Amino acid sequence: MKQDPVPAPTSVWRDQRAIALLLAASLTVMANATISPALAGLEAAFSDAPHAEILTRLLVPAPSLSVVLCAPLAGMFADRFGRRRMLLIGVILFIITGSAGLYLPSLPAIFASRLALGVAVALIMTAGTALIGDYFTGNQRSDLVGLQVSARNFGGFLFISLAGYMAAISPRLPFAIYGLAAFFLPLMWVAISEPVRSAPRTKMQGNKGHRAWKWLILTLALLQMLTNMLFFVIPTQLPFFFKVQGYNSAVMTGSALGALMLTGGCTALLYARMKRTIGFYGNYSLGYTMLALGFMLIGCGVKPWIIFAGAAAIGAGYAMVSPNFVAIALNLAPERHRGLVGGMLTTSIFLGQFLSPWLSTPAIAAFGYSETFYGISLLLGVLALATALVGGRELIRRLLPATG
Repeated sequence: MKQDPVPAPTSVWRDQRAIALLLAASLTVMANATISPALAGLEAAFSDAPHAEILTRLLVPAPSLSVVLCAPLAGMFADRFGRRRMLLIGVILFIITGSAGLYLPSLPAIFASRLALGVAVALIMTAGTALIGDYFTGNQRSDLVGLQVSARNFGGFLFISLAGYMAAISPRLPFAIYGLAAFFLPLMWVAISEPVRSAPRTKMQGNKGHRAWKWLILTLALLQMLTNMLFFVIPTQLPFFFKVQGYNSAVMTGSALGALMLTGGCTALLYARMKRTIGFYGNYSLGYTMLALGFMLIGCGVKPWIIFAGAAAIGAGYAMVSPNFVAIALNLAPERHRGLVGGMLTTSIFLGQFLSPWLSTPAIAAFGYSETFYGISLLLGVLALATALVGGRELIRRLLPATG
């Protein structure tokens, strides 16, 4: 049932809807990496199962494949049947499918549950993005998209750390972490209401979106896919890089990813203020510069502290550019197509993640780790320069006082 819109408080922290959407955002980071610490134990537990080695490794990327396939459809359904229902269904499905590894009897059954988990993530992310556009405007929207990235980073740090301890007790125990979503569901049920959308004939001019919004959103989604494809090289290739360098792979990878998530979470808290100061293009340029610096430092691989500094720079850079995609897309898209746009953005994120190891692994085999990281750094540097040139006028207008 649709309800009258609730006026948004001055601060998003005082708005229950914002808190509910941040909790939803923190869930999506669980989808892939939470069970990573349990993979070796699961492989041993199901060693007698056919194809256990490959199925175990596919448990991590399996949700991404489902998201890529389902998110566009989820976006169309959100526009047609409503966002609130889709979000709540997604969270309930997330709880059921995410925790299924606790009790399912076979590895193929667990793999199937991971595919179903991807459907839940597609519903949650698509509905969440559309609801941000429906509920919030201006600075509040910028605040919230930055806080979403922060929630994912801090949530990832907490959930993956917790999973590491639980996997040491039992390889099935990390699946229980997905059940934490049950504690978030009551607030979502109460706080999230279906926004009232204007009828087509009574739409105000401001709700129609940019006249070229389809092409602009497609371009934005492709850039987001490329960004996530490059960023995801770190969690997928860093463990093997450390092994080649002669370090303790498990300890170093955990420490590097911890540094990445913490700096990303802290930087994302500043996103709205930075956007108001230097604009979207300024955030892109600075963020891509930080990403390029991070890959260059890791490519050096001389000392552990340099690698950790590189990981921290990558986390900060990604936190600067990632919220931009959602904020810009919601500004461009018509009100009635925000679900579709949310689905496109969700698809581009997970498609980039899914493609990343397929493209980076052959490059590493051909050129080596350091050379591949340097190449990625160069590409990110080009993106930083391009966004700086395109947004130069806007940046100057914001940094210099108006004259005449």
